[in-house]
Amino acid sequence: MSDIKKFMYVNRKAPYGTIYAWESLEVVLIGAAFEQDVSLAFVDDGVYQLCKGQDTTGLGIKNFSATYRALGDYDVSKLYVEKESLEARGLTLDDLMPLTYEDADDDYAEKDSIRVVSSQEMAELFEQSDVLFNF
Repeated sequence: MSDIKKFMYVNRKAPYGTIYAWESLEVVLIGAAFEQDVSLAFVDDGVYQLCKGQDTTGLGIKNFSATYRALGDYDVSKLYVEKESLEARGLTLDDLMPLTYEDADDDYAEKDSIRVVSSQEMAELFEQSDVLFNF
């Protein structure tokens, strides 16, 4: 059995209005900097965190959505979005930011980081994780 633990960061909240989304992103980047096996899950209103075209000027707060593009630079390439959460909010994969990483095992080919999975597949991913952080 490998000594490397699998960390899953579960994002359930909308990106603005609470500190949860920003805190999750900060903790993920810190964990990835220490070479943890990091995955992110986006369920419920957490799917809004990955929507493209976010504009926070009316809220008077800083828009941190561009920071998600840095995840690939930290070898964070497993972002799972629950299909049912997208559908319940009238969203599709096309509504989400195009997030990619360079696959070192495939001659640094650029690949999609976001994978849309069913709620059953998401439950299996949770089960396979050693540590779950809920935000």
